[in-house]
Amino acid sequence: MTQILLVDDSSVIRKVARRICEGMSLQTAEADSGPAALEACQAVMPDAILLDWNMPVMDGFEVLKEVRRMPGGHRPKILLCTTENDATHISRAMHAGADGYLMKPFDRETVRAKLEEIALV
Repeated sequence: MTQILLVDDSSVIRKVARRICEGMSLQTAEADSGPAALEACQAVMPDAILLDWNMPVMDGFEVLKEVRRMPGGHRPKILLCTTENDATHISRAMHAGADGYLMKPFDRETVRAKLEEIALV
């Protein structure tokens, strides 16, 4: 079964994302911070990560760079979730190794389309 790690400091966003992903038969795990996401990836590297950009302590961009440096860190498909639609912002994420981005707020159709785009579902 495909595993996806949902990383967001908002429990509401994680809950919504979990319902959407489980509805697509994805096995989900959650992390509420950047450091928690890195710990989860060290324990079991997921197939995909839905990663919030704006988090306290360690933002999604930092998490993205750290995951890509880990053993097996090249493998997961990583979508950065953001409210920013600035091309520079998105370009920076793509250059750091993101496979795509997802604009907040998102819904089931948007998440499915992005996961299809990166060949996860």
